[in-house]
Amino acid sequence: MKLEDNEGHGGAKTSSRKRTASESNMDKSPTDRKRSKDGERDKKEGTELKHKAKHSSSKHPRKPLQEPKITSSGSLKAASENDHADVKTKGVAMDASPPSEKKAIDLNNNISAKHTESDERKVTKTEIQEVDLFAPIEHSDMERSDKKSKKTGDSQKDDKHKHKSKSIKKGHHGTDERNPEQRKVGEISANSSDCNSKKRKSKDSCETDVLRTGDSKKETAVKKNAKKEGEKKDSGKDTKTTDEKKRKKKPEGKEESKKKKKDGDDGKKGGKKEGEDSTWKWWEEGNSNNGNKWTTLEHKGPLFPPEYEPLPNNVSFFYNGNPVKLSLAAEEVATFYAKMLDHEYTTKSSFQENFFTDWREEMTVEEREQIKKLSKCDFTHINKYFLEKSEEKKAMTKEQKQVLKEENNKLTEEYGFCELDGHREKIGNFRVEPPGLFRGRGEHPKMGKLKKRIQPEEITINCSKGSNIPVAPKGHRWRKVQHDNTVTWLASWVENVQGNFKYVMLNPSSKLKGEKDWQKYEVARKLKLKVETIRRLYREDWKNREMKTRQRGVALYFIDKLALRAGNEKEESETADTVGCCSLRVEHITLHQEKGGQEFMVEFDFLGKDSIRYYNEVPVEGRVFKNLKLFMENKEPEDDLFDRINTTYLNKHLNQSMPGLTAKVFRTFNASTTLQEQLNKLTTADMSLEEKLLSYNRANRAVAILCNHQRAAPKTFEKSMQNLQDKIAQKQQQLDVAKKELKEAKKEHKKGGTERTRRLVEKKESVVKRLEEQLKKLQLQMTDREENKVIALGTSKLNYLDPRISVAWCRKFNVPIEKIYNKTQRDKFAWAIDMTEEDFQF
Repeated sequence: MKLEDNEGHGGAKTSSRKRTASESNMDKSPTDRKRSKDGERDKKEGTELKHKAKHSSSKHPRKPLQEPKITSSGSLKAASENDHADVKTKGVAMDASPPSEKKAIDLNNNISAKHTESDERKVTKTEIQEVDLFAPIEHSDMERSDKKSKKTGDSQKDDKHKHKSKSIKKGHHGTDERNPEQRKVGEISANSSDCNSKKRKSKDSCETDVLRTGDSKKETAVKKNAKKEGEKKDSGKDTKTTDEKKRKKKPEGKEESKKKKKDGDDGKKGGKKEGEDSTWKWWEEGNSNNGNKWTTLEHKGPLFPPEYEPLPNNVSFFYNGNPVKLSLAAEEVATFYAKMLDHEYTTKSSFQENFFTDWREEMTVEEREQIKKLSKCDFTHINKYFLEKSEEKKAMTKEQKQVLKEENNKLTEEYGFCELDGHREKIGNFRVEPPGLFRGRGEHPKMGKLKKRIQPEEITINCSKGSNIPVAPKGHRWRKVQHDNTVTWLASWVENVQGNFKYVMLNPSSKLKGEKDWQKYEVARKLKLKVETIRRLYREDWKNREMKTRQRGVALYFIDKLALRAGNEKEESETADTVGCCSLRVEHITLHQEKGGQEFMVEFDFLGKDSIRYYNEVPVEGRVFKNLKLFMENKEPEDDLFDRINTTYLNKHLNQSMPGLTAKVFRTFNASTTLQEQLNKLTTADMSLEEKLLSYNRANRAVAILCNHQRAAPKTFEKSMQNLQDKIAQKQQQLDVAKKELKEAKKEHKKGGTERTRRLVEKKESVVKRLEEQLKKLQLQMTDREENKVIALGTSKLNYLDPRISVAWCRKFNVPIEKIYNKTQRDKFAWAIDMTEEDFQF
């Protein structure tokens, strides 16, 4: 209901409202005295209506209040059969309501008719109180903003009104020159805020009475709020101003916002669990053994390297001392060789021959006629150009490097992730390998050959049906698009040097890679239960009358005891001369009846994977020694030692002994078993952290030696060892000085013991203890580096050792997992870190 307003002096609007009982009726104007009487009469009638409603409720039970409804504007309305759309249809609504409800409505209307707040203010106040009384309704940010703006607007009006009233009081010269009647009106205007607070308190009380049937706790909360407002009024402070300060300090609906924030955090945690690869606990979902690797797979395809940028005109290739302008194709291949001028590869004859042969194929007819010998080619100017570009890149500012980093991050964000079964998974190698010169491992016969640029027409895309198929680069198309969910690769192609398939695979931290690792180590653990039976069977094969069975038994013995790779058949001259157990030749072993005081010694000497030399002298059982002699009879050095068997035959036989068992599993089994045994043997609880880490590295080293994981000594090894020795010498010097000072302090304390000398002795003792610990740590580091000089610990740690062994060891001996696995490795083995307890044994 719209209220009437009186205009005060200066155009300021003052609300017509009831004065308090303490104010004298003689000070009131006739209009005010009349309104005061009306207010008293309304209050009396309201009390009588309440009494009658209470009295009649015993005869006619009151209908329960219905649940509130939220309208589109965010306000609440009671759901009743007699609900009417507008207050203006008051007469119709009153007639349609029961007598008790009609009186209650009249009471509310009479009370609200005396309120002087604006319509907007009343709507906002009603909405807030209804939310507090019925249910915790969370308003949207837009609704909160609207309410705040309305309240701020009312506050500004009140401030403006106070300012005008104050100016009227003081007059033009700051003195009160008005007549008594004007002063009375001014006082009414100045106290408008205080009266408004009283009226709000009265309204709250009336609403509490009307909603008596609500929740008792909510009703009590409303009364407490009303009481607090009354205390503020009595303290003489402006209620509206206080409320505004309170809103700034503690925003409205803070409890609801806290609850919403908490719910949001819970939702965020849940989203993180499913959205990020590192926290998706796929190992808790179970494993379906139906042969399918995924249900849905969507990705953007591989990222191609940038096109070749021609050399600037001032950079030339020289042949026989004369500059030659090469075609783009020939120039690009020439830059590959020029970038490697300082590398050891370019000094090898096979590398030079293979490069020159492939380079001439890229030349034009005229260039082939002119360029006939590599020895007459001068690539130094091109090499210098790329060295300068490299230095420019190193000298880039921090801002320039940040720009490049952001560009790479954008590419990674677009191409480096895929959607796998509704989860975002990281892709391992999403970039197609750029063209260049093949290097190979060891003395590879194809080193120096040209790796050609891969085109989209050579690439096969693998994704799920119904997904967005990756778009090929402009002007190109894919070789093939397939939907094979039995494989884990996203894209594939065939490289031209060796004719091998290359794949775009998921990151090692992904579900598919993690499941594969987990399954591999579980098969190795199952082998532990059956290995004795398998060993008994292959020992029996040594005595078999069939030569094929005997060779199978001896080969399994080597694979089991020496952790040799099974080996594969390869065409001669196509790859490096590397062999495994099944592909050993007669020239690779030497038999010694007795050597070094031991009988039946076998000397192995051959190139293993990556052209790493395997040299070992091991004693074998007598039956094995006799069979080896038999296998070598009437054979040439280049003949196969195990000429009756191959890897396929061996794996088929092993799978019959245990499902899923292959020759490769023995290598994983022996590596993990060795680590577990060594850790149990070398580690004690009373060791320091550095000593525990040294024990772990020694256990890992035993595995690396077993698996022949060697490496060349790092180029910086000698320099780093010298720096470490200098640090040890410096620390030893500091320790000697500290011990001398401690000895002198003890002598002084012994002569005349005082509190000062006692403290000095304690201080010197702590210094000596700290220096001794630091010296011991440096000495352990030096020992560890020296022992790992030519041993590669990383290969076995990532590929052959069950990570649960390391995690359990860390937890048992309070060693931080970060000391064993870096961030990338922790992501790879997240499944093991999450599920493993300290009592795990392989």
